[in-house]
Amino acid sequence: MTTIRLLTEAETLKALPDLCEILSDCVNGGASVGFMEPYQPSDARPFWQAVARAVGAGDVLLIVAEIEGRVVGTVQIGFAAMPNQPHRADLKKLLVHSDNRGLGLARQLMAFAEREAARNRKTLLVLDTATGEPAEAIYEKLGWIRAGVVPDYALFPDGRFCDTTIFYKRIA
Repeated sequence: MTTIRLLTEAETLKALPDLCEILSDCVNGGASVGFMEPYQPSDARPFWQAVARAVGAGDVLLIVAEIEGRVVGTVQIGFAAMPNQPHRADLKKLLVHSDNRGLGLARQLMAFAEREAARNRKTLLVLDTATGEPAEAIYEKLGWIRAGVVPDYALFPDGRFCDTTIFYKRIA
């Protein structure tokens, strides 16, 4: 059975082994999510510790997908920090472990994220993703609107340049 839920700061720290494994799996699988190959689970620890602190500060919501008590997918909502953007949030790091893809977890995580963002009075979500990668098609299927493409925005984990597509979605 799959459970989709928010984690607290303490729960995030407790889930570090699973979270680190997911991020390592995605980076080593070629996902352009900010890190370079080779990427071990231990390399992910500082990132997830920073996310835990941001969760504790109320700057980020961390949403996870669990199967049999194990975290196998995640997405974050980052609240815009500028005073002129109280209505906006950034959707970040939609990650599903390769062993658990094809189960609809990305769709479930995104639906939960949109509900939580709306519950937090956000009406506009923004994200960026690697152009031409599978995640791009997921966002389009979920009703996100393509705003444009930025060439050579980042690097893939193997060092090749990566174009990035910017998406947005208005939510209730």
